[in-house]
Amino acid sequence: MFKGLGNLGDMAKMMQSAKEMQSKVTQLQEDLKSTLVTGESGAGLVKATATAKGELTALDIDPSIFVPSEKEVAEDLILAAVKDAQAKAQIKAEEEMRKLTSEMGLPADMKLPF
Repeated sequence: MFKGLGNLGDMAKMMQSAKEMQSKVTQLQEDLKSTLVTGESGAGLVKATATAKGELTALDIDPSIFVPSEKEVAEDLILAAVKDAQAKAQIKAEEEMRKLTSEMGLPADMKLPF
């Protein structure tokens, strides 16, 4: 198609590759919004669910942790579960991005925008 145009043919290929990469990154971002991870603490007494983008979507708290004299323990368990969910969300997002960059022949540690 671009025969005889020298480097312009390569430029067209690069532009097409860039468009494909942008499309795949956009799709990945959408997928991460619907991918759920669950963090927990207190051996499952508190569970926090978040999207792989890190948005907290749900909390499941066993009522047995609501002892007035142990308010700080309940707060710590809730905070730990949320942090666990957020950490898992970040790991999931990084895993998916590594898969995408690998499929595209890019270095695995290349940071693409989220």
